[in-house]
Amino acid sequence: MGTSDNGRQARTVLEHEIREVRRQTLQEFADYAERFARQHGEPGTLSLRHLERLVAGRGPNGRPLGNLRPATARLLERIFGMPVSELLSPPTSHATPDDGELELRAGLRTAARVDGQVINLLYEQLRGIRRLDRQLGAVVAHGETTMKASQVARLLRHSLMPAQREQLAALLSEVCTLAGWQALDAGQVSTAWRFYENARTAAHESGNELFEVHAAAEQAFVLIDLGETAQAVELLCSAREQARASTPRILQAWLAAAYGEALAADGRRTQSLRAFDSSAALLPASSADADRPYVALDAVHLARWRGHALARVGELEAIEVLTSALDRLDPTFARAETSLRIDLASAFIAYGEPEQAHHHAEHARALAVEIGSARQQRRLSRLT
Repeated sequence: MGTSDNGRQARTVLEHEIREVRRQTLQEFADYAERFARQHGEPGTLSLRHLERLVAGRGPNGRPLGNLRPATARLLERIFGMPVSELLSPPTSHATPDDGELELRAGLRTAARVDGQVINLLYEQLRGIRRLDRQLGAVVAHGETTMKASQVARLLRHSLMPAQREQLAALLSEVCTLAGWQALDAGQVSTAWRFYENARTAAHESGNELFEVHAAAEQAFVLIDLGETAQAVELLCSAREQARASTPRILQAWLAAAYGEALAADGRRTQSLRAFDSSAALLPASSADADRPYVALDAVHLARWRGHALARVGELEAIEVLTSALDRLDPTFARAETSLRIDLASAFIAYGEPEQAHHHAEHARALAVEIGSARQQRRLSRLT
């Protein structure tokens, strides 16, 4: 067993786990425990003062600790995956011949407790993060997303049963695609690429081709931002071909629209508009036929997407399509509104209406700053 960060031998397994395994200060761990309790519905609390006593293995004035409150004990057991009696015991040299052994054992025990209810809870948490992301932007939600990606990846690494691994891998693919999109919006293209690579790897392990197709298609947007539009077209074409006829119509429609955007970015006007026509024909009246992998697409979002492509290729129709989409857009989609207004500003500039262009550009600029969208701010800087 190692020593604590001040050179002193760890007094309890808990102290070793916090300082040596997790590499956290006591304050950092207390803050983490508070977030963990809130996210997992645990009533237990853990103040810094209480934690200092626990890691020391003694109460005030050196008195014995006594029994922990059941809620606090449960919170610690859920975090570390071992009984609280073991956490509060003195570390022994023979117990951990490998510094990572305790962490491995804890990870295996935690992953073994994952069941269908836990998977559903993790998806519910992801839905909450998506809501934060769409309304407040990555500036608020990206940290939560990356933390969730690390959490699910750890569960996957320690899961043994194939069915459980497949479920966790599908979930990890979803979390990583969201993290990739957020990183792209923040202007971090290499980070976005890495998250999409992680998403594709996880999707492959899920054994579900739909997640593979979706992750690959999302990665194409990094290529578009890099100016590698021909490669983006090729990747999306491949993703559409890989999607089976049994693929839910909502995902087929999303893939067609994504393909249309890539074609527009590559200057292929006719093919782009044809792809959007295909998307409209495929779009179901309701997205209830598939909620995984998640895509945000309905008639309004498709109109917004088509309007973006029309503005790219210089079609006058873009103004009418985008204005109609803006009137119908759910105002909680802040990033979508930002992008839409930039498209409108671009279209109005192209058709000699600078006042209208300025109006939408100023709205977009304020929104982009609020949600921390470096990507949209960069688009605004290119407007002439």
